[in-house]
Amino acid sequence: MSQGRTAYDAKLESILRAAAVVFAEKGYHQASIRDIARATGVSLAGLYYYFQSKEELLFLIQHHAMSRLIAGLEPRLRYARDPREKLRILIDNHLRFFVDNMAEMKVLSHEAKSLTGEFRSHVESQKRQLTNIARQILREVEPNSTLDERVSAFALFGMMNWLYVWYRPGRDADVDRLVHDMTEIFMGGFVRSRGRNPELQLAFGTA
Repeated sequence: MSQGRTAYDAKLESILRAAAVVFAEKGYHQASIRDIARATGVSLAGLYYYFQSKEELLFLIQHHAMSRLIAGLEPRLRYARDPREKLRILIDNHLRFFVDNMAEMKVLSHEAKSLTGEFRSHVESQKRQLTNIARQILREVEPNSTLDERVSAFALFGMMNWLYVWYRPGRDADVDRLVHDMTEIFMGGFVRSRGRNPELQLAFGTA
């Protein structure tokens, strides 16, 4: 029973990874189940043993990716005490998962609105869970921040999730450098001013 379930899970994961590549390359709406069948080497009838529709397949890709992303993060945060270390762990976990699962993360980012109904609600719930973790960490990092917490959290994810557009493994920085630089940029800013910027003070009426 256990072996059969393990074989099922392994085959499903293989199908999801291949389907994610197809959706990432062609786009969800342009890709067909026949494209998935060719990419996986599984017959149409065989594919429908694992999912009932193309939308369910898209849901499974997104749900599986989000589940793995969160499952990898929570144990690492459990024993962290320093808020800045928690933030570094969040960024490290996200970027390492992203680089190892570029197609899945592109589908998550690019096809966010292609799901409907319960499928969409479920994935959005997972995304809220991850966002809430980030917001709690940001509160711990800077309890008295004057910045909007929601804006800050989405700015962080926006910086990381845009990776699929430009990052090229082997050409760009390795993951360790990527984590370091993005953590530094988010924590300290690209330009570290010694004081308040007078031009910004005037622009926002805070001089």
